[in-house]
Amino acid sequence: MANKDIKKVVLAYSGGLDTSVILKWLQTEYNAEVVTFTADLGQGEEIEPARQKAINLGIKPENIFIEDVREEFVRDYVFPMFRANAVYEGVYLLGTSIARPLIAKKQIEIAQKVGADAVAHGATGKGNDQVRFELGYYALAPGIKVIAPWREWDLTSRTRLLEFAEQHQIPIAKDKRGEAPFSVDANLLHSSSEGKVLEDPSKEADSAVYMRTISPEEAPDKATYIEIGFEKGDAVSIDGKPLSPASLLTALNALGKANGIGRLDLVENRFVGMKSRGVYETPGGTILLAAHRGIESLTLDRGAAHLKDDIMPRYAALIYNGFWFSPEREMLQALIDKSQEFVAGTVRLKLYKGNVAVVGRSSPYSLYSESLVTFEDDQGAYDQKDAAGFIKLNALRLRTLAMRKRQTKG
Repeated sequence: MANKDIKKVVLAYSGGLDTSVILKWLQTEYNAEVVTFTADLGQGEEIEPARQKAINLGIKPENIFIEDVREEFVRDYVFPMFRANAVYEGVYLLGTSIARPLIAKKQIEIAQKVGADAVAHGATGKGNDQVRFELGYYALAPGIKVIAPWREWDLTSRTRLLEFAEQHQIPIAKDKRGEAPFSVDANLLHSSSEGKVLEDPSKEADSAVYMRTISPEEAPDKATYIEIGFEKGDAVSIDGKPLSPASLLTALNALGKANGIGRLDLVENRFVGMKSRGVYETPGGTILLAAHRGIESLTLDRGAAHLKDDIMPRYAALIYNGFWFSPEREMLQALIDKSQEFVAGTVRLKLYKGNVAVVGRSSPYSLYSESLVTFEDDQGAYDQKDAAGFIKLNALRLRTLAMRKRQTKG
């Protein structure tokens, strides 16, 4: 039931059919003044048309907010996540997950600016995004009211949605009149495709699903070599050219696309309890992850590196489940950022037919010592005889266990 106490609501608005229907539904069911927010996250689509669509639906120009947040997205969300080498369930680079807290943050800022008493999103009641948006809202504005139309309305099918759109003269793109083959969400880090033709996990995804990468089979027969420069764990240059965070990721996306890098077909465990199949493309992020691990291998102490690997799954799950603004994520981030103090230098990578290989790395803070690892004359840097006592001490408990086994067998 609509809450008649809500007078003004800030809607996360893409300009597409679903959020346009939601906009009109908020006006008719809540009789509320609607404020729209459209974020340019590098999704590769025109953003400005959303303004005209909102105006056509009766939104006042002063109630339409469109913002280019690409630099903020990469600098304050993507890069901190990549300092942790975060992957969910071993493979997913969290491209959708990491975008939601930024959108939620902007909605709350706008709500406070315009005096809105509610925020709304277009996530369904079966997915993770409803959780991510709403945990973000409540963490930043605990008293805010949240409207989630997909959990309230009776527009439970595509047909009902289209009927509502026609009834209220909401423009419908021709390709939306039939059953869409799959749904797509995209930003500067990745694109994700889910639903419809992808719902059977036994069937290979059609080539039409992939929009950000060419197939590895079609990639050039000659490898591409690049160098990525790092400072304090963040990528700052490609082939010696300094780049802003968003510009750098954009350039890596182009390199990844041209070499068929970053495709992932995954059946994942959603936070809400079900499994889902998604096809993801993260070309630049896949390159960046390999490069970051490459520079860390040279600059991180073993204990620090292994601790990071231990906490990474927990950190990744927090992001996937929507807890970006939680104290535990911030605590882990502080630990991770501390580890990056000397993660600086350059990594040379070979890109070839879907693969990324680290082929060289150098750093002014390198912990690698040729004099220690050489098989040639080490000139006393490491006394190999010392290893005998080290091994015996570490073997003590194993020898003790072995003796007990012998005694119990007797």
